[in-house]
Amino acid sequence: MLFAVHVISLRALRDFWRKHPAAESPLRNWHTVVEATAFDDFNDLRRTFRSADHVAPYTVFDIGGNNDRLIAVIHYDARRVYVRAVMTHAEYDDWCTDYRRGKR
Repeated sequence: MLFAVHVISLRALRDFWRKHPAAESPLRNWHTVVEATAFDDFNDLRRTFRSADHVAPYTVFDIGGNNDRLIAVIHYDARRVYVRAVMTHAEYDDWCTDYRRGKR
């Protein structure tokens, strides 16, 4: 039997939607789906989140119709999702530049 996933930390989501109120509903929906679903691996996750990308070691989720990004590290065996950052699309572009330079 597979157990649902635990998201760590909801606080990062709350902090983001306090600054960007339009993101609250999409982030709550993401959280509800993730905590109610047991993913075996990235391919399994993609069945639910078709736009998710793997940018080792991170999984990147499009949130709110491609307006925002959620960066997470997922430990499939432990059923844990560690939220590393939630950012706007523009902030994500800067994050990608840093990532390519080895700063992330």
